[in-house]
This record gives sequence, C-alpha cells and structure tokens, in this order.
Amino acid sequence: MKLYKLAKSLVAVAFYPLYRIQVVGKSNIPKNGPVIICSNHISNMDPPVVGITSPRTIHFMAKEELFQKKGIGALLRNIHAFPIKRGMRDRNALRNGLDILKQGEVLGLFPEGSRQKTGEIGEGLTGVGFFALRSEAVVVPCAIIGPYKPGKRLKVAYGSPIDLTEFRENKSSAKEVTDYIMESIRQLHKFHQE
Repeated sequence: MKLYKLAKSLVAVAFYPLYRIQVVGKSNIPKNGPVIICSNHISNMDPPVVGITSPRTIHFMAKEELFQKKGIGALLRNIHAFPIKRGMRDRNALRNGLDILKQGEVLGLFPEGSRQKTGEIGEGLTGVGFFALRSEAVVVPCAIIGPYKPGKRLKVAYGSPIDLTEFRENKSSAKEVTDYIMESIRQLHKFHQE
C-alpha cells in the first residue's frame, strides 16, 4: 500500500501539469464497497491516469507479458496489478478479480482489451460483464478524452454508477451487460467531448 501511495504521488506530480488533467465526476466513485471502474483505452498511460484521478486504490489487470519482464513484474504486483493471459479464458485472473471485489476493493478494467489509437470507442470484451454479474460491485463508467500531448488538456470523466439490477434479475448474458457498459462509456465520452 505504501508503494502504491508513493507511486501515485510521484505520477500525479508529473502528469497533472504535463497533461493539464481535468477530472470530472470523482464523487461518483463510492467511498466504500466493491467498485468496478470501466474506462475506454487510448494509451499506455491510461492506467496511471485513472489511478491518480481516483480517490480509491485500484487493482488493475495487466497483460501477462509485462509480469515476465525483469523488475517490472515485481513493481506491478506491488502496486496491486495482477496478470491476465490475453486471447483465452484465464480462470486465475477471473478468480483474482472476483476476490478483489469480495474484499470490497476497486477493480479497474479497460473492456476494449487493447488501445484504440483512433480515439473511437471499440467493442468490449465480455470479461467486464462477467465481473459485473458475478459480484455485487457498483460499476462506474470512465471516459478519457485525449490526446496525450504535453500542454493540451486531458479530461477524465467519471459517470454515475450504472444500475445493473435488471440485468442481474433477468440473468442477462455477460455480452449484454458488457454492451450496455460500453454504451454508457460512449455516451459519457460524447457528452464531455462537446
């Protein structure tokens, strides 16, 4: 936890002035209880930016390859990231994510899985729907509105929690829930872009 706070402080000191970060809707993140923050993905800088703009500690999933690099893997684990194998159903990653939520913590996800360099918001992978349906977590959409250019304003907008009661009661599919969450991110992005 100490390393996370130190890393967060150092990144904040560097990034806030560099990208003139503006944060909107931070109060939409519940102060307690399990939360899934779902954001669009435009850059490798997205995880640290969501991390420094959230008032709570976030546990991020990161591609397994990063954990195999000397030094980086240990650092990632110390700042609460955990690995996921891409392109396949990774039961360990799913279990880790659910455990984090059961402990009342915050899980950070980029449902698109990979960066969308055009700035458009792509399709979401069904993992986010799985976590939303299998937990009692509150889902908070997040829109990062770039570009990441020094001196240009970068906006991070957190939307109102998404009500998934109906989806849970109707035993909706993970894909249906994922599509709904992605549409919420799109609407949030569109609203704050204008």
